[in-house]
Amino acid sequence: MARVVVDVMLKPEILDPQGQAVQRALPRLGFEGIADVRQGKRFELEVDGPVDESALARIHEMAETFLANTVIEDFVVKVEESEEGAAVAGESK
Repeated sequence: MARVVVDVMLKPEILDPQGQAVQRALPRLGFEGIADVRQGKRFELEVDGPVDESALARIHEMAETFLANTVIEDFVVKVEESEEGAAVAGESK
């Protein structure tokens, strides 16, 4: 079974109040030197069968129509290494 990760982030031009709140809190908690924080979402999908071009296309469609609001969010689809240690595929945006 392969794992595909979809990372969803607000587009750079979209205000991120949750990220800003975290960034403002960090110095009060003793964590200095962080210039910016952006909040995102991560989806980990366990895929039955091989993660070929067809499977990646379906996952990309799923991310575009269901996991991300593409008006305000960008997403990246990544295939993690299989348990046997071989990378299955690359990255898609």
